[in-house]
Amino acid sequence: MRKYIFENYEEMSRAATLVFAQQISKRPDTVLGLATGSTPLGLYNGLVSLFESGELDFSRVSSYNLDEYYPIPRADPQSYYHFMHTNLFNRINIKPENIHLPDGEAKDPIAACAEYEKALRAAGIDIQLLGVGDNGHIGFNEPDSELCLDTHKTSLTDSTINANSRFFASPDDVPKSALTMGMGSIMSAKSIVVLVSGARKTPVLRKMFSGKIDPMCPASLLQLHPDVLVLADKVAAQ
Repeated sequence: MRKYIFENYEEMSRAATLVFAQQISKRPDTVLGLATGSTPLGLYNGLVSLFESGELDFSRVSSYNLDEYYPIPRADPQSYYHFMHTNLFNRINIKPENIHLPDGEAKDPIAACAEYEKALRAAGIDIQLLGVGDNGHIGFNEPDSELCLDTHKTSLTDSTINANSRFFASPDDVPKSALTMGMGSIMSAKSIVVLVSGARKTPVLRKMFSGKIDPMCPASLLQLHPDVLVLADKVAAQ
């Protein structure tokens, strides 16, 4: 893994924007793996700015998102479908048929996960964006003695529910399950970019570079991937 440390969140976001812009410029039909949360917002705003200035074209780009709450309607303001369309998709010229997210409304979540896994594997993700949870989770692959390879339905830990409750009226309103790419799905990407910001992520960042693989810190498995770029702000890397 390669690690670059930046003075602040803004500089880190600009660097991430450059990485993704170069990938899209080099390969206009790039397949992106995308993430939600507050950390990638600077990147998404940077990509939108490049599109608005005519420097980037998303018309041939495809995207696959890491995860989605379950169950949750797409129209729910807290759904990741809503998040991605509000913060990125509705602001660029990506084609609706090229946008893919796990189906938080699926009547059969197991079948929906299998279908999603088949599609993303067939597409082949060129560059996967990741954030890291306070407990080391990636997507919604929570710390556990065993981790799933493929896209699956999972239960959220109390720590993740509490961390995400800031987006809801109360912790009781946070969905208790999610559909998420598995660790095998994530590791199948040709390259991975991890954004790490804030002092709360310092312990996880240390574990990511510890040289030890521990399923109780899913982020540590990224040490096994041949092309991982970690961009961190100075506070996280203290």
